[in-house]
Amino acid sequence: MKLLFVLVMLTAEAAGLEDLSGKMFTFPVHDIKAHVKLNTNKQGYTAITLCHRSFTDLKRDHVLIFIKSSKSLSNELLIIWDEQNQELEAHLKYQKMQYRHLNYKLNTWHSICTTWDSVSGLVQMWFNGQPLVRKFAVCASEMNGTSVVILGQKKDYHGGRFDIKHAFVGMISDVHMWDYTLSTCEIQNYMEDLNFTAGNVLNWKAMEYEIRDKVLLEDKIKPCY
Repeated sequence: MKLLFVLVMLTAEAAGLEDLSGKMFTFPVHDIKAHVKLNTNKQGYTAITLCHRSFTDLKRDHVLIFIKSSKSLSNELLIIWDEQNQELEAHLKYQKMQYRHLNYKLNTWHSICTTWDSVSGLVQMWFNGQPLVRKFAVCASEMNGTSVVILGQKKDYHGGRFDIKHAFVGMISDVHMWDYTLSTCEIQNYMEDLNFTAGNVLNWKAMEYEIRDKVLLEDKIKPCY
C-alpha cells in the first residue's frame, strides 16, 4: 500500500478539490486531536443524506462522523456506535435514534447512510444495505449557518474540546453528503458500490479537506483475487 500523506503533530490542508476515489483516511492511534475536517460552502439544510464506510476493531463507544453548525449549540448530526448497548445511534440536534441487533463486526467494512427531512421530521438509517426503521426526530427545523463535517471526533457542545473517550481508530472512506433525501434505489447503489449520484454537498471524488494530527491518507484496502 502506497502511503500518500503522513501528518504527525502538525496541521495540514489539502489544496483545492481532490479526487479521493480508491482512498481512505486512516486513524491509527487513540488520540484527542486526530480528525479530518471536510469543507463545504453550502449553508442551510432542510433535508440531508449522509453516507460513509468505516472499518475498525474498537470494542468501545466511538464516533464515526458528526456535523456541527456555526449557529447551533448542539450537534446537528452525530453518528456513533454505542458498545455498551450494542447499538448504532443517530443524534439529530437533541434527539437520539437508537438501532440495535445489528451485525457490527470488527475488522470489516460497514456502509452506513442516514437521511433526515425537516418536513416530516423523520430519520432513517441504512446499515450494509439494510434499511432500518424510520424514526421521528424533529421537524420544521433547519440546519442553519455554515456546517462543519468532522471525521473521527465529536464535541459535546459549541466551543468545547474533543472527547477522547469517543475518538475513532480505524479507517473511513467514501463520504458523500446531499442536501436532500436520496431515493431507496440510490442508497442501495451506494451500498453496493454501483453507479450513484455523487453528493452535492460533499463528494468523495471532489473533496476539500483538512487533516489534523495523526491521520493518514492511503490507498483503500482491496481484496486480492
